[in-house]
Amino acid sequence: MAHVLIKHPVEDYAKWKKAYDAHAAMRKQAGSKGSQVFRNSENPSEVTILFEWGSVEQARKFNASADLKEAMQKAGVKGMPEFTYLESTAKHPN
Repeated sequence: MAHVLIKHPVEDYAKWKKAYDAHAAMRKQAGSKGSQVFRNSENPSEVTILFEWGSVEQARKFNASADLKEAMQKAGVKGMPEFTYLESTAKHPN
């Protein structure tokens, strides 16, 4: 299992969230296993998403897609998103 942490500012959170939710089927089709959305408590226009993917390769392919770039632009993402790819090394109970 792999995870991807994506952080970026948005023009309008409500507009972005609506577009993000509408894009869920495309993410699932590409191999996403789910996600959690966070907003920066000191800057609510900054969004961080933690995705779970089947593999880093699936995530990289999707994140490089023209479809995602277009969807992010339409959703009002400002600037270049920051992508961090994470692979689990061990599972701990807590």
